[in-house]
Amino acid sequence: MKYSAPLQEIRFILNDVLDVQAMFQQLPNGAAATPDVVDAILVEGAKFCEQVLLATNQIGDQEGCVFDPVSKSVQVPDAFKHAYDQYVDGGWMGLCGDPQYGGQGIPETLGYVIKEMIESCNVSWGTYPLLSLGAVDALIHHGEDWQKQAFIPPILAGSWTGTMCLTEPHCGSDLGLLKTKAEPQADGNYHITGTKIFITAGEHNMSQNIMHLVLARLPDAPAGTKGISMFIVPKFKVTRDGKLGERNAIAAGNIEHKMGLKGSATCVMNLDGAEGYLIGERNRGLNAMFTMMNTARLGVGIQGLGLIETSYQNSVAYARDRLQMRSLSGAKRPDKPADPLLVHPDVRRMLLTQRAIVEAGRALCFYSATLVDLTLHHPDAAARKRADDLLSFLTPISKAFMTEAAVECTYHGMQILGGHGYIKEWGLEQLARDARITTVYEGTTQIQALDLIGRKILATQGPGMKLFAAEVEQFLVAHAEQAEVAPHVPAFRAVVDEWQKLTFEITSAAGKDPEQIGAAAVDYLFFSSYLTLAYFWLRMLEAAHRPGNTHSDLFRASKRHVARFYFDRLLPRTLTHAAAIRSGSSNLMGIPEAVFGSD
Repeated sequence: MKYSAPLQEIRFILNDVLDVQAMFQQLPNGAAATPDVVDAILVEGAKFCEQVLLATNQIGDQEGCVFDPVSKSVQVPDAFKHAYDQYVDGGWMGLCGDPQYGGQGIPETLGYVIKEMIESCNVSWGTYPLLSLGAVDALIHHGEDWQKQAFIPPILAGSWTGTMCLTEPHCGSDLGLLKTKAEPQADGNYHITGTKIFITAGEHNMSQNIMHLVLARLPDAPAGTKGISMFIVPKFKVTRDGKLGERNAIAAGNIEHKMGLKGSATCVMNLDGAEGYLIGERNRGLNAMFTMMNTARLGVGIQGLGLIETSYQNSVAYARDRLQMRSLSGAKRPDKPADPLLVHPDVRRMLLTQRAIVEAGRALCFYSATLVDLTLHHPDAAARKRADDLLSFLTPISKAFMTEAAVECTYHGMQILGGHGYIKEWGLEQLARDARITTVYEGTTQIQALDLIGRKILATQGPGMKLFAAEVEQFLVAHAEQAEVAPHVPAFRAVVDEWQKLTFEITSAAGKDPEQIGAAAVDYLFFSSYLTLAYFWLRMLEAAHRPGNTHSDLFRASKRHVARFYFDRLLPRTLTHAAAIRSGSSNLMGIPEAVFGSD
């Protein structure tokens, strides 16, 4: 499998589309991210991913993780451990961490850029730092001072890792059903008892200690989600001054045998009176956990982005080289026995679908990353609130759409390779298998859709949506007449108008029939996503053709052609989603249960 970090595209998004240097200047920690520093980070990150990490991908898929039932330990592939050690030695784990805990203080935006490169090379390996950094976010926002001092520095140093422990055998997304118990102790700690499943990086041999963030119930907790607290439960106990103690009563009971992500240890974790430390307020554990989950959700969206990029790079290289039949309009390579796959219209459709989504998706994901920086670090409270509202709105779109698109696009990659796409040695079938879980973990597509329409719009009157719509309108007022943007504005405005009508219609219908929300949610999410990517395509067109830039004629032409494909071929998918939304809920909920069969 091949991968070359798309540095030209990354620089274009950061510098021309988003102007991150102007954003960095607004942040207390932005001064360190000078253009030279940013470029050095990009180049060195690309070097690590291309030269070290890429080679571990198929090894991880072939070897997987090995569980020892006697020691309750999990061994990851040796190549994973070696790559992790180099990642840690390079200082990558603490790149964006707070300097007071040993981090380098670089803006989060650049961490997400490096994450795209990581996910393009090895999604399984990338799960280990992903969950660790999410745990750090939860501690920063909700931990006590001693917890921050004891746990954050070793995680940022890479010697410890982190997990989130939510799911139980009898409950997945409905955390109100969880049963894990937390018993208060005289010393102020808690004993945690229960079983958690699907715990990514729950046990492995890459770090000295693992910090589990565990949801559990106190004895007097109210029922449902209002009675959940969060606890730090380390693999090895930790004193308040950060020293490691004896082995804690938390251990892996097994690892899952999965469709993909075989190098990522997905564990059943058993807690038998394990020592834990309350983080955040009693019975307010979901608030703390959502801090971690929102970080992880953006990260999973970037997993989708990385998978699409690698699928495109490999399938376009194959399509350029593989000779297969003649063009319908006549031989394009008369000196060859056949023409390359690239001459066939439907091969181009599959390639352009990947490229159109990955380029606009990169703009969406990196834009969301800038909102993380503004939310965390901007000195003005109003600016932080605006960024947080926008980020809350875009997070379910980034997570759900980019992962669903990864499933579609990696299947396109396989299809372009034909039979070779189904063979392991080419690597495309692994990308497709790895992509599938991204639509499920950290909240399924359906959960993201309900979050978007239910929480981010209906429950709160849509502050993020209103800000986004205002930003879109501001862009159109400023640039709708630009020569490269103008041809797409009528179609785009029509979709924006339809989006606002659909939002009103769903809101009105939900008052009479609550099932309308669930019936419309996924289609509404996809409609919103195609609109959002169209907006970023307009921004890319404007930036690529802005007077005074130094982009080549080929670069500008590429943006024009791929944008045309997006607006002609992909944006019209909104028509189907709108029709499905307007069909209502009765074609789903009006069907008797008996139609689905019986036990």
